[in-house]
Amino acid sequence: MKTNGIKKKAIFFLMFLGLIALFSDFVHEGARSIYGNYLDLLGVSAFLISFVAGLGEFLGQAFRIVTGYIADKTKKYWAMMFLGYGVNLLSIPFLALVDASIWQVALVLILLERIGKAIRAPAKSALISFTTPHLGAGKAFAVQEMLDQFGAFLGPIFVFFVLGLKDDSLTGYQWAFGSLGIFAIVTLVLLVIAKWKYPNPDQFEVQGGKSGFQGSPVFLLYMVAIVFIAFGFIDFPLLSLHLQNVGSIDVLYIPLLYAMAMGIDAISAIFFGALFDKIGVKSLMIAIGIAALFAPFIFWFEEAWAQVVGLVLWGIGMGAQESILKSVVATIVTKDRRATAYGIFYAVFGLAWFLGSALIGLFYDRALLTAVVVFSVAMEVLGILFLGIFLSRTAKKAAENAEKA
Repeated sequence: MKTNGIKKKAIFFLMFLGLIALFSDFVHEGARSIYGNYLDLLGVSAFLISFVAGLGEFLGQAFRIVTGYIADKTKKYWAMMFLGYGVNLLSIPFLALVDASIWQVALVLILLERIGKAIRAPAKSALISFTTPHLGAGKAFAVQEMLDQFGAFLGPIFVFFVLGLKDDSLTGYQWAFGSLGIFAIVTLVLLVIAKWKYPNPDQFEVQGGKSGFQGSPVFLLYMVAIVFIAFGFIDFPLLSLHLQNVGSIDVLYIPLLYAMAMGIDAISAIFFGALFDKIGVKSLMIAIGIAALFAPFIFWFEEAWAQVVGLVLWGIGMGAQESILKSVVATIVTKDRRATAYGIFYAVFGLAWFLGSALIGLFYDRALLTAVVVFSVAMEVLGILFLGIFLSRTAKKAAENAEKA
């Protein structure tokens, strides 16, 4: 009975975190759906848009090594959540005050939004992981991602309607950013309530006998696979700029297409998260294999239907990244070092994303669309190959442990 009571509390806590994530993603994904077009209106080049998108991911991921270590060392998970969400969300409404004369401020605010996410992400992932003994790693992160992406689906739709009521001039974009600030405040209020109701969520998981990273060489091998997956995956600001340049889809509908991709992301996360609990890393290999085809559809075809198909495939890849990638970490790292492990994971992922984004941005600026596609697909295929090696090594290690037992 006691175990059932803990499980029930863990589920409610996970749903509460999901509600916070829903409103949070409503804000920052709504904003991200128009970053590319907004920066273009401010006079920022395609290279700089891609570079800042990649740099934002890098800073937002690399800083997590520090914040993950701090979270594990201090166990102040809630403090990291409050600081991170505050910086992450409150940077966005300030974009409403930026015009072309101070376009550099917009870049700084966009980078701050990513840094805020870096502060709270390892702590949040650790908090979610504490519920996995009761739900399963795949399902726990998939449920979180589903609610996360429901907000990411609604945010761009909200932005679409704001732009429709105003216009797609700079003033319209400023109104959109300002309006998102209301939902940023709602998110922070929910965070206060969650802290009050669940002050010690780490108690949902009982620490096992072993401590730290289990099978460090295996963890490092997994990081190699992550590098290739991130290196070839293209961020949405460049995709939205390309859609605008091709012109087969009206620029007003780009936030709506992003919302669609986020909806696919949520469905993908639930499906592949449940599949992960059944077949493990093979589910990630399948998802990445499907998603690898997004670049040819988007960059090699100018028809609207092909670009929509490409965004659907891109959404599948995002769903896998946001759920299964983190689920794997929860299964190979123990509770006491998990925030640190997530910090390392995010930093490696972000550095690879940054370098890949910068290179892809250079290809795009030089109109080398074939190079963009070949590079993106090749990196995803290499990621799948290394996941296969990781799977083989973990199976071998499990067999060795079984023999010793």
